[in-house]
Amino acid sequence: MKKSTIILLVAAAILVIWCISSYNSLVQKDEKVTAAWGNVETQYQRRADLIPNLVNVVKGYAKHEQGTLTAVIEARSKATSITIDPSNITPEELAKFQAAQQGVTGALGKLLAVAEAYPDLKANENFMDLQKQLEGTENRIAESRRVFNETAKEYNMEVRTFPNNILAGLFGLNTRAYFESDYGANKAPKVEF
Repeated sequence: MKKSTIILLVAAAILVIWCISSYNSLVQKDEKVTAAWGNVETQYQRRADLIPNLVNVVKGYAKHEQGTLTAVIEARSKATSITIDPSNITPEELAKFQAAQQGVTGALGKLLAVAEAYPDLKANENFMDLQKQLEGTENRIAESRRVFNETAKEYNMEVRTFPNNILAGLFGLNTRAYFESDYGANKAPKVEF
């Protein structure tokens, strides 16, 4: 064999090895983003599962606050009906998902404000436990969203940097959307009793 043929074969082998290695790295990072999204959904589902319990506890004390209870139930129903394909998270889909979840957050805030008006309820052990669980869940949601954004950032950097962007384009691997703060999140909420 000629020396130039050997050099060409070695260069081709190096290129093939690089393509395989880069592709596998992109797939691993893509799977990490999908797993991180699954964790976000798990935390939102945990919150959705806790809401009926909280509503039932409050319902026993605040029978005439039916409008607030109905709003919480409707917000939960709307939020759990929105699903996102983790392999194709677009900014628009993520915005719809966030808007539905913000509706739940707002409804829960009103429910907790109603609960403050009932001293017996505030002292109720079940209510206090559910309130702590909701607070813990909100913290888990925030952490899951942070981890998702970090994982998406890693993946997006890999997909957008040269020469991986060429390989990503060939295989249809696109960047992922990030969670963004909700509109008005920079202002402290106003709580009134």
